[in-house]
Amino acid sequence: MTFFKEFKEFAVKGNMMDMAIGIIIGAAFNQVIDVLVKKIFMPPLSLMTDGLNFQDKKYILREAITDATGTITSQEVAIEYGTLFETTLDFFIVGITVFVVVKAMNQLKEKAQDPKNPVVKTPKDIELLSKLNDLMEEQNALLKTNNKSAL
Repeated sequence: MTFFKEFKEFAVKGNMMDMAIGIIIGAAFNQVIDVLVKKIFMPPLSLMTDGLNFQDKKYILREAITDATGTITSQEVAIEYGTLFETTLDFFIVGITVFVVVKAMNQLKEKAQDPKNPVVKTPKDIELLSKLNDLMEEQNALLKTNNKSAL
Protein backbone atom coordinates (compact mmCIF):
# COMPACT_ATOMS: atom_id res chain seq x y z
CA MET A 1 0.00 0.00 0.00
CA THR A 2 1.42 3.36 -0.92
CA PHE A 3 2.06 6.08 1.59
CA PHE A 4 -0.54 8.44 0.13
CA LYS A 5 -3.22 5.74 0.07
CA GLU A 6 -2.54 4.93 3.73
CA PHE A 7 -2.67 8.63 4.59
CA LYS A 8 -5.97 9.01 2.72
CA GLU A 9 -7.48 6.10 4.68
CA PHE A 10 -6.17 7.60 7.92
CA ALA A 11 -7.67 11.01 7.14
CA VAL A 12 -10.98 9.64 5.86
CA LYS A 13 -11.54 7.40 8.88
CA GLY A 14 -11.66 10.53 11.01
CA ASN A 15 -8.57 9.88 13.08
CA MET A 16 -6.85 12.98 11.78
CA MET A 17 -9.92 15.15 12.33
CA ASP A 18 -10.39 13.79 15.85
CA MET A 19 -6.77 14.57 16.65
CA ALA A 20 -7.00 18.08 15.18
CA ILE A 21 -10.17 18.83 17.13
CA GLY A 22 -8.60 17.49 20.32
CA ILE A 23 -5.48 19.60 19.86
CA ILE A 24 -7.47 22.78 19.15
CA ILE A 25 -9.77 22.24 22.13
CA GLY A 26 -6.77 21.37 24.31
CA ALA A 27 -5.02 24.62 23.39
CA ALA A 28 -8.14 26.66 24.13
CA PHE A 29 -8.65 24.73 27.37
CA ASN A 30 -5.07 25.52 28.38
CA GLN A 31 -5.74 29.25 27.93
CA VAL A 32 -8.90 29.03 30.05
CA ILE A 33 -7.04 27.24 32.84
CA ASP A 34 -4.16 29.72 32.66
CA VAL A 35 -6.56 32.64 33.13
CA LEU A 36 -8.47 30.75 35.82
CA VAL A 37 -5.31 30.23 37.86
CA LYS A 38 -3.61 33.59 37.30
CA LYS A 39 -6.65 35.88 37.36
CA ILE A 40 -9.15 34.04 39.59
CA PHE A 41 -7.33 31.81 42.09
CA MET A 42 -3.98 33.52 42.59
CA PRO A 43 -5.22 37.07 43.50
CA PRO A 44 -7.28 35.91 46.53
CA LEU A 45 -4.47 33.54 47.52
CA SER A 46 -2.01 36.41 47.25
CA LEU A 47 -4.35 38.62 49.30
CA MET A 48 -4.58 35.95 52.00
CA THR A 49 -0.78 35.85 52.13
CA ASP A 50 -0.42 39.64 52.47
CA GLY A 51 0.12 40.50 48.79
CA LEU A 52 2.64 37.75 48.11
CA ASN A 53 3.24 37.14 44.41
CA PHE A 54 4.05 33.46 43.99
CA GLN A 55 5.79 33.90 40.63
CA ASP A 56 8.41 36.08 42.30
CA LYS A 57 9.18 33.58 45.07
CA LYS A 58 12.57 31.98 44.69
CA TYR A 59 15.52 30.75 46.66
CA ILE A 60 18.64 32.55 45.43
CA LEU A 61 21.71 30.34 45.26
CA ARG A 62 23.96 33.06 43.82
CA GLU A 63 23.19 36.74 43.34
CA ALA A 64 23.74 38.34 39.97
CA ILE A 65 27.20 39.92 39.74
CA THR A 66 27.58 43.32 38.11
CA ASP A 67 30.72 45.26 37.27
CA ALA A 68 31.39 48.94 38.02
CA THR A 69 29.43 50.08 34.97
CA GLY A 70 26.31 48.15 36.03
CA THR A 71 26.64 45.46 33.37
CA ILE A 72 25.69 41.99 34.56
CA THR A 73 28.76 39.77 34.36
CA SER A 74 27.22 36.71 35.96
CA GLN A 75 23.51 35.83 35.96
CA GLU A 76 21.56 35.11 39.10
CA VAL A 77 21.16 31.43 39.96
CA ALA A 78 17.91 30.68 41.79
CA ILE A 79 15.37 27.94 42.48
CA GLU A 80 11.99 29.38 41.50
CA TYR A 81 9.66 27.46 43.80
CA GLY A 82 6.84 30.00 43.31
CA THR A 83 6.57 29.03 39.66
CA LEU A 84 6.52 25.37 40.69
CA PHE A 85 3.66 26.11 43.11
CA GLU A 86 1.65 27.93 40.43
CA THR A 87 2.26 25.19 37.86
CA THR A 88 1.20 22.54 40.38
CA LEU A 89 -1.96 24.51 41.05
CA ASP A 90 -2.56 24.65 37.27
CA PHE A 91 -2.17 20.88 37.11
CA PHE A 92 -4.69 20.24 39.88
CA ILE A 93 -7.22 22.62 38.38
CA VAL A 94 -6.86 20.95 34.97
CA GLY A 95 -7.24 17.52 36.57
CA ILE A 96 -10.36 18.49 38.51
CA THR A 97 -11.90 20.26 35.51
CA VAL A 98 -11.27 17.33 33.18
CA PHE A 99 -12.73 14.96 35.79
CA VAL A 100 -15.90 17.07 36.10
CA VAL A 101 -16.31 17.38 32.32
CA VAL A 102 -15.78 13.64 31.72
CA LYS A 103 -18.15 12.78 34.55
CA ALA A 104 -20.85 15.04 33.07
CA MET A 105 -20.32 13.57 29.59
CA ASN A 106 -20.59 10.02 30.98
CA GLN A 107 -23.86 10.88 32.73
CA LEU A 108 -25.25 12.32 29.50
CA LYS A 109 -24.07 9.24 27.60
CA GLU A 110 -25.73 6.91 30.13
CA LYS A 111 -29.00 8.83 29.80
CA ALA A 112 -28.79 8.66 26.01
CA GLN A 113 -28.12 4.92 26.08
CA ASP A 114 -31.02 4.15 28.45
CA PRO A 115 -33.84 2.95 26.17
CA LYS A 116 -36.41 3.41 28.96
CA ASN A 117 -35.59 7.13 29.40
CA PRO A 118 -38.27 9.07 27.47
CA VAL A 119 -36.55 12.45 27.91
CA VAL A 120 -33.41 11.71 25.86
CA LYS A 121 -33.66 10.21 22.38
CA THR A 122 -31.89 6.85 22.38
CA PRO A 123 -29.54 6.13 19.44
CA LYS A 124 -30.92 3.56 16.98
CA ASP A 125 -28.20 0.98 17.62
CA ILE A 126 -28.83 1.04 21.38
CA GLU A 127 -32.57 0.87 20.78
CA LEU A 128 -32.20 -2.18 18.49
CA LEU A 129 -29.87 -3.93 20.94
CA SER A 130 -32.34 -3.28 23.74
CA LYS A 131 -35.18 -4.80 21.69
CA LEU A 132 -33.02 -7.82 20.85
CA ASN A 133 -32.18 -8.24 24.53
CA ASP A 134 -35.88 -8.10 25.49
CA LEU A 135 -36.76 -10.68 22.82
CA MET A 136 -33.96 -13.01 23.96
CA GLU A 137 -35.10 -12.78 27.58
CA GLU A 138 -38.69 -13.54 26.48
CA GLN A 139 -37.47 -16.49 24.42
CA ASN A 140 -35.39 -17.83 27.33
CA ALA A 141 -38.40 -17.58 29.66
CA LEU A 142 -40.54 -19.54 27.16
CA LEU A 143 -37.85 -22.21 26.79
CA LYS A 144 -37.58 -22.59 30.57
CA THR A 145 -41.33 -23.04 30.95
CA ASN A 146 -41.40 -25.55 28.05
CA ASN A 147 -38.50 -27.56 29.58
CA LYS A 148 -40.17 -27.64 33.00
CA SER A 149 -43.46 -28.89 31.53
CA ALA A 150 -41.64 -31.55 29.47
CA LEU A 151 -39.98 -33.00 32.57
